[in-house]
Amino acid sequence: MTPSRTKVFTNVPERAERGEISGQHAGLTGCPWHDVKAMLRDAGMRSTRQRIALGWLLFAKGGRHMTAEMLYEEAINAKVPVSLATVYNTLHQLTVAGLLRQVAVDGSKTYFDTNASQHHHFFVEGENALLDIADDDVVVAKTPVPPEGYEIVRIDMVVRLRRKAR
Repeated sequence: MTPSRTKVFTNVPERAERGEISGQHAGLTGCPWHDVKAMLRDAGMRSTRQRIALGWLLFAKGGRHMTAEMLYEEAINAKVPVSLATVYNTLHQLTVAGLLRQVAVDGSKTYFDTNASQHHHFFVEGENALLDIADDDVVVAKTPVPPEGYEIVRIDMVVRLRRKAR
């Protein structure tokens, strides 16, 4: 399972006013249930019990990279009555709404990233772990010219790692 970083948002409104927090976390109150409902509402999505429960599992622990299967396992362990199909559908709906980023690795494995900002990833082979790379740490010197009638939406870079032999 991918290790996760925990973020606790305390005094969020005051910190936002001081400019310490901006972007997607500026409106958070520190209450995961309230924050998930607000995120869904702001994205134009209905706050169903299953979406709120899955959103809480995804977003309450801070920045995470999860597959549908990982989230399904967490949901089952948390006694959330949900099917794997519902998990997939919810993850895709949250991605379309801009609350998640989809990161494809190996063509057969897809991770969903709770950090929807522009950034890149390290993929640790053998551990199936994704780690964030700040967008400023990657310089793309020359991008290809898209075909007529198309535009580049974003560039996603996945840098593959493996641990050095000892």
